Amino acid sequence: MKVFSRLAAGAVTVAALLSGVTAALAGLGQPSPWEIGLQESATSIMSDITWFHNMLLWIIAGISAFVLALLLIIMVRFNARANPTPTRTTHNTLLEVLWTIVPVVILAFIAVPSFRLLFVQLDVPKPDITIKAIGKQWFWTYDYPDNNNLEINSVMVADQDLKPGQPRLLTVDNDMVVPVNKVVHIIITGADVIHSFNVPSFGIRIDAVPGRINETWFKATTEGTFYGQCSELCGKDHSFMPIAVRVVSDADFAAWLTSQAHPAENETGPRTAVAAAGAQSH
Repeated sequence: MKVFSRLAAGAVTVAALLSGVTAALAGLGQPSPWEIGLQESATSIMSDITWFHNMLLWIIAGISAFVLALLLIIMVRFNARANPTPTRTTHNTLLEVLWTIVPVVILAFIAVPSFRLLFVQLDVPKPDITIKAIGKQWFWTYDYPDNNNLEINSVMVADQDLKPGQPRLLTVDNDMVVPVNKVVHIIITGADVIHSFNVPSFGIRIDAVPGRINETWFKATTEGTFYGQCSELCGKDHSFMPIAVRVVSDADFAAWLTSQAHPAENETGPRTAVAAAGAQSH
C-alpha cells in the first residue's frame, strides 16, 4: 500500500505540473513556441472544450497510476520468490462486480459533459451574420451574403512580404473580418477537393467537402486576429492554406464593409491566388 500511495502522490504532482505548463505555454489566436497544450479560448465553446480536456487528463492520469500501482504490487507480492505457493482462487464476486461497475460509472461521468458539448457545437443559434467559406487549391474564399454578397479571396502572404510581427505561414492578404460578441454562422464547402476549416482558439473544425454544405458557428468574445489552417491533406500546398479571422468592434466592422464597397480593388483573383500559393511552396 505504501507503493500505491507514493505512486498516487507522484501522479498528482505530475498532473499539476502539466496543468501549469500547459496554461503557461498556450497562446491566444496562434501557436506559441514549445506549446504542449490547447490554445487559449476566445469562445465559450473552446472554454468548454478546454475544461473537458483537462477533466479527461485527470481521469486518465488517475487510471494510469492505479493500473501501474496494481502491476507493481502484483510483481512484488506475487512473484515466485515472494509467493512460492500460489493460491488457486479463480473467482472473486466482489472484485468482478467492481471492475464491471466502476468503468461504467466512469464512462457515464464522461458521457454527460461530452454529449452536452456535442449538442452545443452542432446546435447553431440564431446568427447575427452568415459567412460562406469555400476551400480552394490552395486558398480560401469568403462570401458575405448578408452584406451585398461581398466576396474576398484570402491567400497566404509569402515570407519576403511579411511585416514585423506577422506570423510566418499564417498571415494572409485578406482576413475574414467579423464583429465581436456576435453569433457568426459559417457555411463551409469545397470547390475542388476536401479541405478543413479549423480555428483552434474558437474550438471549431469542420470539413469543406465539394458538393456538400457543412456548417458551424462561433461567438468570439475577444477582439484580435485568430489563426488556423486547413487540416486535411488537400494537395501539395496543403501547408500553405492558412485561415485568419480578425475580430473587431461593430464600428470597425462597419468601416471595413464600407472599405470593401469596391471588392475588385481589394481581392486577389483565383488565378493570382494559385500562382502565389504555388510560388510560396517552392
